[in-house]
Amino acid sequence: MTEMTDDLSTPLGQKTERQKRRFRLPFTAMQALAVLLGLFLVAFLTIALFTDNPFGGEPVARIALRKPADEKPAAASGHPEQAAKSAQQAPSGDSKTVTIIDGSSGKRQDVVIGSDAADKTGTEPAPAAAMTGIDPRLLEKSRYGMIPVVADGLKPFTVYAADADRTKAAKMPVVAIVVGGLGVGAAKTADAIMKLPPAVTLAFTPYGADPAKLADRARAQRHEILLQVPMEPFDYPDNDPGPQTLLTTLTPEQNIDRLYWHLSRFQGYAGIANFMGARFTATDTVMQPIIREAAKRGLGYLDDGSSPRSAALSLTAAQSMPFAKADFTIDAVPTSAEIDRTLVKLETLAKERGLAVGIASALPISIERLAAWIKTLDSRGIMLVPLTTAMLKSKSG
Repeated sequence: MTEMTDDLSTPLGQKTERQKRRFRLPFTAMQALAVLLGLFLVAFLTIALFTDNPFGGEPVARIALRKPADEKPAAASGHPEQAAKSAQQAPSGDSKTVTIIDGSSGKRQDVVIGSDAADKTGTEPAPAAAMTGIDPRLLEKSRYGMIPVVADGLKPFTVYAADADRTKAAKMPVVAIVVGGLGVGAAKTADAIMKLPPAVTLAFTPYGADPAKLADRARAQRHEILLQVPMEPFDYPDNDPGPQTLLTTLTPEQNIDRLYWHLSRFQGYAGIANFMGARFTATDTVMQPIIREAAKRGLGYLDDGSSPRSAALSLTAAQSMPFAKADFTIDAVPTSAEIDRTLVKLETLAKERGLAVGIASALPISIERLAAWIKTLDSRGIMLVPLTTAMLKSKSG
């Protein structure tokens, strides 16, 4: 009936197009987007809450591990002690069984690291021996990388000591200058390397984007270098030296594991020095294993002089380890006048005692005043020597 009415009311000669019905979704585009975002959020929370990931998303380095080939036959023979002994003493090829002690939890794990423990991409990091003047015989594998070791009667302390006229140094007052805190901040590190003479010893922290490259550059300029090891201060953790800090609350095994991490950051250093560490260096029970380990690896030790309670002197003496203690922090007050005043004190002590050691940071004002002062030493009858030379003179005296 409706169609007939429409036809009758339509003007002659014209056709009426019927309106087509449009299909409409029961929801809007914004509502669909909100639903998708909600589903994504639910999936993310499900993975985060119910997936067992102890590393919490942290980057994880992977190496290939394999058990010794003779482990199964030994176990099958009914001699578990013999199996354990075989696993440690008879690894195949150039593989090596090591005991991993986690620096945080103290958990032990015996694993075999072999030549097939290379990166799956087929690329391996450049060997440390490729760096300037690094003796490959004085390197040993650890789970973190290469660390120094005594080999063929050679010690890193003697091999990496800077050249000096030690006969002359034995007959006149000497001063050793150590500039520390390097490796973090390429510009200030480069200034210290290039603006200070080779007889100035440079100490690098284990942090920074590429401390190995900067340390290698320093050695190429004939500076001897030290590794600064972060140790617990009295106000830790409010004052935190950085990752892998050696702590009084950890076991000796855990602290040595952390020490290995620091030792692997770069190579070619003649010794180590404390970085902060007033509490740690004053605690014999935790300090002794570190000194013993460093001495075993042929290194010297520099105490930065910041803690009057440090046990480093007696502990290094017990290990017949080369040792020195900084007499003055040259830029404790970083102004030209105060730096110059401290340098005069250093001179006076050197003339009185025959030897003085000063330590400074790589502040522009410190480098400027040191460079100017060093040029005047010959006229004052004082010889600037590398720290290792000062250590040897102190030991012989």
